[in-house]
Amino acid sequence: MISFYPVFFWRALICLTILFGVTEFAYARHIVGGEIFYTCMGPGSGTDTRNYRLTMKLYRDCQGNGASFDNPARFGIYSYINGVYTFVRVISVEHGNITNIEAVGNPCLILPSNVCVQEASYIINLTNLPIISGSYIASWQRCCRNNTINNIVAPHNTGATYTIEITEEAQRTCNSGPRFNEFPPIGICVNEAFDFDHSANDAEGDELIYEFCAPLAGGGPLGVNDPGQVDLCEGITPDPRNCLPPYSDVVFNAPTYSALNPLGVTSSMSIHPQTGFITGNPNLAGQFVVGICVKEFRNGVLLSVLRRDFQFNVVNCQASVEAAIRADAIVDEKEFIVNSCGSNEVTFINESQIEANIDSYLWSFNINGVEHTSNVRHPTFTFPDLGTYTGTMIINEGQQCGDTAFLRVHVYPAIDADFEFEYDTCIGGPVNFTDLSSTGATELTEWKWDFGDNEEDNERNPDHLYQIPGLHPVTLIVKDNNECRDTMVKSINYFPVPPLLIVKPSRNIACTPENIVFSNLSVPIDETYDINWDFGDGSVGHEISPVHEYEMVGIHTVSLEIRSPIGCFTSATFPDLIEIEASPTAGFIMTPEVINSLNPTATFTDLSSGGAAGWYWDFCGEGRSFNQSPTYTFRDTGICDITQVVFHPNGCTDTLVKTIDIESIVQFFLPNAFTPNYDGKNEVYKPEGISLGASSYSLTIWSRWGEEVFATTDPEGGWNGRKNNTGQEMPVGVYLCVLKYKDARKRPNEMREFVTLLR
Repeated sequence: MISFYPVFFWRALICLTILFGVTEFAYARHIVGGEIFYTCMGPGSGTDTRNYRLTMKLYRDCQGNGASFDNPARFGIYSYINGVYTFVRVISVEHGNITNIEAVGNPCLILPSNVCVQEASYIINLTNLPIISGSYIASWQRCCRNNTINNIVAPHNTGATYTIEITEEAQRTCNSGPRFNEFPPIGICVNEAFDFDHSANDAEGDELIYEFCAPLAGGGPLGVNDPGQVDLCEGITPDPRNCLPPYSDVVFNAPTYSALNPLGVTSSMSIHPQTGFITGNPNLAGQFVVGICVKEFRNGVLLSVLRRDFQFNVVNCQASVEAAIRADAIVDEKEFIVNSCGSNEVTFINESQIEANIDSYLWSFNINGVEHTSNVRHPTFTFPDLGTYTGTMIINEGQQCGDTAFLRVHVYPAIDADFEFEYDTCIGGPVNFTDLSSTGATELTEWKWDFGDNEEDNERNPDHLYQIPGLHPVTLIVKDNNECRDTMVKSINYFPVPPLLIVKPSRNIACTPENIVFSNLSVPIDETYDINWDFGDGSVGHEISPVHEYEMVGIHTVSLEIRSPIGCFTSATFPDLIEIEASPTAGFIMTPEVINSLNPTATFTDLSSGGAAGWYWDFCGEGRSFNQSPTYTFRDTGICDITQVVFHPNGCTDTLVKTIDIESIVQFFLPNAFTPNYDGKNEVYKPEGISLGASSYSLTIWSRWGEEVFATTDPEGGWNGRKNNTGQEMPVGVYLCVLKYKDARKRPNEMREFVTLLR
């Protein structure tokens, strides 16, 4: 029980709420409704005070990963006197048990499994509430609503406010407000009329008036990226101290939707003002926010307004039972047409759903004035003659959830599919098909051929040329003017040899050695055929389209023989089909064999054979030449390729590539004396030579007593005769110089020299 205390207590309570309140912030994307109602518990302990119990019922989707019910939830208590709202206190309350709302509605319609709503209750006890010349308001705010809601603007950024007002008259009379009897259906079916008793009850029997009203917005998306903003009035969990009434309505997607037409102007939804009975016929699937207000009057005086905000889920429902059979045609979804061609006995295949909900079947046909019935799921009826017969199939007769299928059976004359074919079994050509089908009806109207090779035809007597051999199952489906069909399947053992052998080589003129691809374009053939190639150079092959390497210069005649699996034979000779020209052989040497950055010039001597008459050279991609034996000076060091291409007068070529290594030379010379006497000559001691390409460079100078007097890693740096180049002048004498470095190939080198320092 919470009572009124001095102001300093409430300030302390507010601070504690800030410190220990909600620590995890998330969009309440699955809050789908709520309301607050109140009960007067009697007088308080003080003069002119009342005790009240407030209850907030909050509803959320069961599905998805949205936020849980706030635990605790922060409620703001406010006074409203002379048109001014004043903050009174904030109260944090934990919710009770979470329960699932039971689905109600038409038992013969099944909601989708993902339609599910949970309820949680929050109880707020207010004790010793002074009676004031105005109203008390209790409110809870939270963002945000489901982003799939159809009828309001930006639902993913729009929150909800649930509030109740205890008027001055309600305080004075210790009135208890009304409360709703039931929660609306958690789902209603699109294009199905619905009605729901949304009435409330009032303990004192006051007059209640019902109407649609706009739900209230509250909170917003602030705080998602900056937790410091969650308590703002546009934040996820608004701070009740700062976010006072009055509250804004949600914004409907006008003109289709409004507070009075929350399901759309075409859904004809209404609420009876005296009974609270809601009716409608929703014709749009989706999610829709609906607001209901109940005004409580006593002797014409308004005592309170009970508000409920909830989400209508309008969904595509499935009938719990539905009568259906396998049919040749369906008219208006309920009349099933069955054609029986050539048989007076008809077995019906029952496809009624959902079988677990079906308790009984009643089949009925009136045949020549006699009623014939059956109670099995898949019955068989025998009809006396050709003609049309009507009947019904009723499931769950006499029960609340049942359905009826209307049946029309046509007993037609027989239809028989048949055909014959002829073709040359040894020489490939078209197969001639002749239709032999018959019907007792007026005429055949349709022929559908499937030749077994993914090819089809609709002619009555087609010709078909097979591109591949094999055992082909040929299917003929015929239809007559009664829509009767019959099917015949016959197999063709098709293994002729091609009527013409067609060979396409990848090249007709080539240089030795050359791989020639022989594309065999002859049809029909496959791997089951015996295939023999003679390539004209003493070599043979047996693939359908072989690859052969020619190494012999000359003109070659190619021949091909094919024998089918049933012994049919054909052959062809292709005179002078392939001409192989002589190719030169590239070759060269380089002088000198090793070149470097000091000696970068080389002479290349052509050693090609086979009658080359032209030459092309590429030097590492940086230079070219057409001379037979060129000389070239390399501009850079490193590993590179030398390419020689030689040309025969017949156009044949050969290519040779050699890789060379042009080394960068690093050379140093260590002088044995220097004179740092300020005469401008020989003042600094340092190595002489070529340092380009050197790495890990180290130069050190040591005295005769083993003391290091100078060191550097700079190839341009030298010793000026002072200790470390900045200290005292070193005495005249002999010093040891040690030089270490790695050359361009990262090979380590070390040089030593005795250096005489003179003044």
